[in-house]
Amino acid sequence: MIHINKVRDLTGVTVRTLRYYDEIGLLKPASKTEGGHRLYTNEEVKKLQQVQFLKKVGFTLDEIKNMLASPDWDWSKSLKRQLSYVINEQENLKKTERALREMIHGIAIEGDDEWIAIHKIMRLSNNDKENQKSFRESIFKGKDKELLDKVPSMTSESSEVLEWIALLGQLKRNMKNGPEASNVQNIIRRMDEKRLEEFDGEDEFLDKLWKVRMSSEQSEKLGLYPIGEDVLEFMNQAYAIYLKRGKAQRE
Repeated sequence: MIHINKVRDLTGVTVRTLRYYDEIGLLKPASKTEGGHRLYTNEEVKKLQQVQFLKKVGFTLDEIKNMLASPDWDWSKSLKRQLSYVINEQENLKKTERALREMIHGIAIEGDDEWIAIHKIMRLSNNDKENQKSFRESIFKGKDKELLDKVPSMTSESSEVLEWIALLGQLKRNMKNGPEASNVQNIIRRMDEKRLEEFDGEDEFLDKLWKVRMSSEQSEKLGLYPIGEDVLEFMNQAYAIYLKRGKAQRE
């Protein structure tokens, strides 16, 4: 016979849990000592290991109790049902993860205006995905659809996307300095470098995307994070100055 304290040491299951399993009829001890301490055989320890495993893969204690008590239990059906449940839960968790990333990245762009970012993400999440897809396909076709997939997504955790988000946030916080300010021009320079890294020679696509981006309504229809029109106009002005200075230097 194995004393309850020894079972605890062997399996890592607490004495309190073992007592609870006894109370609900999930795992009864083989006997007790004169002092009332529970004693187990190797069979109970083996059953306890089964309980631990089934808990680990997501079954409830009631389900486990029925599964172990029934000699003709349909294990295949139960396991398939549990697998389906786990897959659905993973999908739900993925959706939650994407929403959290969007909010975190949105706050990084908006700075102190946290609720503005959260409100924008909430509005985007309520958009009809089928309408979004139809709008996307009505504007971007062929190669443009592939290029659109390379546009930074607010749900991504890649270093490239994180840099874009950081640059947008920096640009917004430095708008008070004016489009000609050196720190603003440095941000625009890095943005242009990243544009060339990803979309060199794709000016036609970028022009099309920028027209959509300049319209808050169309941006939302496409599922893009809504950047304020004042920020976009400021970016336009700063970029025009950047290009003009670059041209002057070349001449």
